[in-house]
Amino acid sequence: MKVAVVGATGMVGRVMLDVLKEHQFPYSELLLVASERSAGKKIDYNGKTYTVMGLDSAIAARPDVALFSAGGETSLAWAPKFAAVGTTVIDNSSAWRMDPNIKLIVPEINGALLTRADKIIANPNCSTIQMVMALAPLHKAFTIKRLVISTYQSITGTGVKAVQQLENESKGIAGEKVYPHPIHKNALPHCDVFLDNGYTKEEMKLVNETHKILGDSSIGITATAVRIPVVGGHSESVNITFSSPFEVSEVRRLLTHTPGVTVLDDLQNNKYPTPLQSEGKDDVYVGRIRRDHSQENGLNLWIVADNLRKGAATNTIQIASYMVAKGLL
Repeated sequence: MKVAVVGATGMVGRVMLDVLKEHQFPYSELLLVASERSAGKKIDYNGKTYTVMGLDSAIAARPDVALFSAGGETSLAWAPKFAAVGTTVIDNSSAWRMDPNIKLIVPEINGALLTRADKIIANPNCSTIQMVMALAPLHKAFTIKRLVISTYQSITGTGVKAVQQLENESKGIAGEKVYPHPIHKNALPHCDVFLDNGYTKEEMKLVNETHKILGDSSIGITATAVRIPVVGGHSESVNITFSSPFEVSEVRRLLTHTPGVTVLDDLQNNKYPTPLQSEGKDDVYVGRIRRDHSQENGLNLWIVADNLRKGAATNTIQIASYMVAKGLL
């Protein structure tokens, strides 16, 4: 199994390398790939020194699978070129997610859709992944009618320059800014760019990707996405209206038995998910599970996950692992 990590020098690419090692993904050869300006750099990984190669060289090497985290433009331009030489591309950008011919996969939910013919596979948005991990079993049991979502998202979702902006501002150092306002001690209701409908692209990703992954476009969804000065992970307050009656005890039971989900919900001992708890972990954490008494069949959840792990790198590698296990790679 020849594996290429495209975008290996970036924030998510580095986490992909960690996850490959932790999950003991069965590769025989590893190619670290980045833009031409990064080609030639040396990266020490797992007891070996690798030389970063450019995209043309990676295609010539014909990897079996390419794990992409190099931005949408790179994915649109290069993923088809890798696919053309027989490489299975698992892409972490937004480039292919809503393409009707490309599958949008969270393996625990819809991995069974994958076939050997799928040469470009889309990894969902980080905030979508963690949410649908909790919602999928509940939708199956009670049928979700409507979602009202508020997210509180880590600056790591923007990248290394955002982390640098926060560090600079916390120290009173002038430097490059990737946000239009200070992020230190602040909250910005502005994740990604604003669209003509008044929502941001991030907010619409939560709408459109959730419909696609759950296979149900009838669900009413509205979202507000907020950037906050944390680095551990994304948090979400999700208000759900079900079509069917439910018991909170059954919700807890379903979530407790959902692979990849950990319930942390012990109010007497102040146990509930936080970004710091999720940092560096693969699971999605759910707490503050409670009935919404203001409407029939209403429920509130608090959902937290490391956006660089299950929200990006881990899900990408889990897709590849699923395909290996099913003999699709």
